[in-house]
Amino acid sequence: MNRDARQHSFAPSEPLSTPVSPEVLKAEVRAWAERLDVAPAEVRLTGMSRKWASCSTRGRVTFATDLLAQPETFRREVIVHEMLHLKVPNHGPLFRALLAAHLSVDTSQILRTGSPGEPQDGELPEQDL
Repeated sequence: MNRDARQHSFAPSEPLSTPVSPEVLKAEVRAWAERLDVAPAEVRLTGMSRKWASCSTRGRVTFATDLLAQPETFRREVIVHEMLHLKVPNHGPLFRALLAAHLSVDTSQILRTGSPGEPQDGELPEQDL
C-alpha cells in the first residue's frame, strides 16, 4: 500500500493508465446522487493536494482532478462518502452506518473506526477522505 501525499489517506497502488473523462466522473456522481436521494448544488473538479474531495455546507461537492486516474471502485468510495455528507455533515455513527450499507463492506469495521480498515487481497485500501 502506497502512502498518498494527501494527509491521512491512501491511494490505490495502480492508477488507471488512461484516466476517465470529467464527464464520466460527473455521471457517476449524478447516478449516486439519485440513488442516495441527494441534490448537490454544484459538482466541481479541481486540483487538490491534501484530500480526494470535499463537501461544503452549501452543497457544493468538489473532487480532485487526479481522482479521474483512480479505479472505479476507489472513485465510488469517494463519491458515496461525499454524497452522504449532503445528508449527514459529520463522520458520526449514522454516517458510518450509511457508508457501510452503501459500499457493502464489513460494517463492523466502519462502525468502529469510520473506515473500511486494512485491505485484504482484492479489497480497497484504507482511506480517510
